[in-house]
Amino acid sequence: MPRQNGLGWDLESLSRAYRQGYAAGYIGMARDRCPYRGDVVVSAWEAGWEDGAITLAEAHKVERVRIA
Repeated sequence: MPRQNGLGWDLESLSRAYRQGYAAGYIGMARDRCPYRGDVVVSAWEAGWEDGAITLAEAHKVERVRIA
């Protein structure tokens, strides 16, 4: 897939960064462990990380309710 305006990212790379960020957030990895450097790709990774961390937190809430 061609790069967008020579900025070093395309939709596939943003999607990949999001998925990797989601996985990192879901397993509880620290947010500052982002492996990317470009602002746009870092933002995609961070968005995925936030969604993964939220999913993890919600899963823990459900587990606590079941235990109680």
